[in-house]
Amino acid sequence: MLAEVRERHPNVHLMIPFVRTRWELAAVLDLVDGSPLGRQRGLQRWLTAEVPSVVHWLPEYVGLGIDGVSIGSNDLTQLVLGVDRDSERLAELFDESDPAVLAAISSIIEQATMSGVPTSLYGQAPSREPGFAEFLVRAGITSISVNPDAVGAARAAIAAAEQRVLLESARRTEGRP
Repeated sequence: MLAEVRERHPNVHLMIPFVRTRWELAAVLDLVDGSPLGRQRGLQRWLTAEVPSVVHWLPEYVGLGIDGVSIGSNDLTQLVLGVDRDSERLAELFDESDPAVLAAISSIIEQATMSGVPTSLYGQAPSREPGFAEFLVRAGITSISVNPDAVGAARAAIAAAEQRVLLESARRTEGRP
């Protein structure tokens, strides 16, 4: 079915969700490669990074033929902190800015960058928190998805963060604090 869609819309690509292990991803990619979809040129194969094990396995995933990584910050936060964001009892514990979550996101971005693949992030935090968008810019993220009603504010927060990063870099180059 996806192969038929790609014939009409070649800009449609594959995003593989909830990848937990190397063997699981290898099996999925074998299925894709053995299908009509796998024979199509230019098919990008991205994975979503929602499971903490991605932090460990990412270089191997890229080696298997992953073209990009999209971080699902809501699910990653749930799984790193062991908290259900939909539970009224636990909602206050759901925090995408928790140091453990930020460390996982930073590691994913760093490893993807070192492996030569782009990164994106989807989730609520960049839509609600300008500081989270700045964290992502400083970490080196390639792109950020936000809610439609937050596009203007997110653009402003990202532009301001990029300007601060450039200014800091220029100052360091000149030897100024």
